[in-house]
Amino acid sequence: MTSKTVAQLLSQDVTLQDVSIKGWVRTFRANRFIALNDGSTINNIQCVVDFENFDEALLKRVTTGAAIHITGELVESQGKGQSVEIVVKTLEVLGDSDPETYPIQPKKHSFEFLRENAHLRTRTNTFSAVMRLRSSLSFAVHKYFNENGFNYMHTPIITGSDAEGAGEMFKVTNLDSKNPPLNEDGSVNYKEDFFGKETNLTVSGQLEAESYAMSLGKVYTFGPTFRAENSNTSRHLAEFWMIEPEVAFMDLAGNMDLAEDFMKSVLSYVLENNKEDLEFLDKRLLDEEKTKPQAERSEMSLIEKIKFVVDNNFKRVSYTEAIDILKNSKPNKKKKFNYIIEEWGADLQSEHERFLVEKHFKCPVILFDYPANIKAFYMRLNEDGKTVRAMDILFPGIGEMVGGSQREERLDVLKEKMKALDISEEELWWYLDLRKYGSAVHSGFGLGFERLVMFATGMGNIRDVIPFPRTPQNAEF
Repeated sequence: MTSKTVAQLLSQDVTLQDVSIKGWVRTFRANRFIALNDGSTINNIQCVVDFENFDEALLKRVTTGAAIHITGELVESQGKGQSVEIVVKTLEVLGDSDPETYPIQPKKHSFEFLRENAHLRTRTNTFSAVMRLRSSLSFAVHKYFNENGFNYMHTPIITGSDAEGAGEMFKVTNLDSKNPPLNEDGSVNYKEDFFGKETNLTVSGQLEAESYAMSLGKVYTFGPTFRAENSNTSRHLAEFWMIEPEVAFMDLAGNMDLAEDFMKSVLSYVLENNKEDLEFLDKRLLDEEKTKPQAERSEMSLIEKIKFVVDNNFKRVSYTEAIDILKNSKPNKKKKFNYIIEEWGADLQSEHERFLVEKHFKCPVILFDYPANIKAFYMRLNEDGKTVRAMDILFPGIGEMVGGSQREERLDVLKEKMKALDISEEELWWYLDLRKYGSAVHSGFGLGFERLVMFATGMGNIRDVIPFPRTPQNAEF
């Protein structure tokens, strides 16, 4: 008899058949009804035990968290809440779970408590749903790029360059921390280090992806990136995953088209393939919203937000136009924004981005042509000399979701920008080479994968959408 998953059994119409199932006990009530889950679905399957036919000592071992193997007959359910159930014939405990110490009991746990037990938190409905959705979104990302002619590229995790110019990077070294080799001026001599130079964990695979786009045409990266930013907010991780496509011969308009099509595609995939998980998370979010003051509640449910992105055309608005809208908006004039917009050149905050999406345009928004001095060195300078061909995609409830640009393909202009920002030509000689040998218009964007998972699951803290979060003072598990 082949073992089936809970998802397979619950989707079957055929009953009165012998089945075999393995999973973990969620609850065992009245010494009769076992709720069994194996991670294949958010739903449990009910297994009905005739306790008179089983050894009492065995049944005492059927506790929450225990791993068990059941064989029995799949029949139409007599009770409410499920269409089928298993009448148990044999029961074997594969792994005991001490009810006195097992942390994931059948009751409501705080997310903080569950983070401390991240190795077991996927045994709760919320986290099993979140991680199945994360898996589906990951598959949808690869599926989209594969179907659209992109080559998947693994960019290095150890790098000698700082793509963002942010300077907040983790050092990679095997020098003796107590007694490193020193130069005459007292600085560390990295020539004696493993790589013969100062190296770090990457903050982005973009620059390397550009080099491959300039030969393979269309590439994307999807891998871990790192920021040594000492930030403990609900939106920051020290280790997270980034999706970064780069395309040769594509300008900013093409970049916006690609990003919009991509976002709609991956979100459509989970709407189609993760209905039960989304419905559960939708209800969870609705219950959570009820505890908030009316003014802070979202106007849309989780599924409505996702459909809002999938079903609406993204509005394209220049940064300059957006600043005018924000300057003249009621919340700005009445000083309701935490950051008042006073002049062109201001860096937009999440509250401004959400106002544009949720209140003003009532659809996802792509802002473009940002001031050059608030964007990265590699973005193409516009003819006005003040703005760059950058674009950010703004979503409801979250603000910025995607950041990208047309890249600066002109060698002289790129050199000037690097000089102004004190970025070493020697360090990025190979990046400049791309502008010397067959340079062409090219563009790309970056999307923090965890931010996408937050949007699709309705989770409010980024630590709850990655299996084992890495944050300041925390590298547990």
